[in-house]
Amino acid sequence: MNFFSNPSWLKQYKYPYNSFEEIPKEIFTSINANLDRVQSKPPVVSIVIAAWNEEVNILRCISTLSASKTDIPFEIIVVNNNSKDKTQSTIDQLHVRSYFQEIQGPGPARQVGQEQAQGKYILLADADCLYPAYWMEEMIKKLSVPGTVCVYGRYSFISEKGYPRWMLAILEKMKDIVAAYRQINRPYFNTYGISMGYIAELGLKVGFVMKNVRGEDGRLALGLMQYGKIKQVKASRARVWTAPRTLQKDGTLLQAFWNRITREIRNFRFNLHSTPPEETNNINY
Repeated sequence: MNFFSNPSWLKQYKYPYNSFEEIPKEIFTSINANLDRVQSKPPVVSIVIAAWNEEVNILRCISTLSASKTDIPFEIIVVNNNSKDKTQSTIDQLHVRSYFQEIQGPGPARQVGQEQAQGKYILLADADCLYPAYWMEEMIKKLSVPGTVCVYGRYSFISEKGYPRWMLAILEKMKDIVAAYRQINRPYFNTYGISMGYIAELGLKVGFVMKNVRGEDGRLALGLMQYGKIKQVKASRARVWTAPRTLQKDGTLLQAFWNRITREIRNFRFNLHSTPPEETNNINY
């Protein structure tokens, strides 16, 4: 975890564009050359990305994935979740498979993605996140262990004005401690689509909830528990990076701290007990 500054590798993906029209053709050409080099058939892994109004962010996300360092055959699938901007225009310029889901919500979008996936394993990624070169390698290393049906990774926030890296690092450390506590009885509460993987065959059996609800990723993970274990990927080189947009919804960084601390205090006793896998459809996030 970077305590005082953002990792240097992020700089090359800080494209200064605000819309699809501003993206130079040579950027697409460069990314596509990398995509042609790293993707191969038949894929063992399918990376599924749900995208809603992310015409520039999806470029950054896929650019990082095109720099993956792995010998594992993989494909990238992007599902346009009824975007109203030029997200589809960006996707159409990239050498990835794409589909459209008009039902709003990450659950319905990811369901389309996993139904079209050709890989044995599925990795979920978010359109506004940046993925380190060894993310896939570390996720599949843990997921391919017998008895493991689902894995999740850690993530960090990219520092910007009003959100200094050292304060974000403290928040992330607290988040990692809470995740370790949840892992004992309720690991599905740690599974976020920002960095999550599972066995495709089992994901299809469980299925995503087909409406726009929060926690669709955790609901899937809870259903997967009837088939095996959920494991955490702790490797630092698998840590995903994202902008602090979710924190900004709370106002200041201090307010985000306070909201998360009070929430975890309320949930402390709740997390002491496990939830049977058969209660998948009753879980309320």
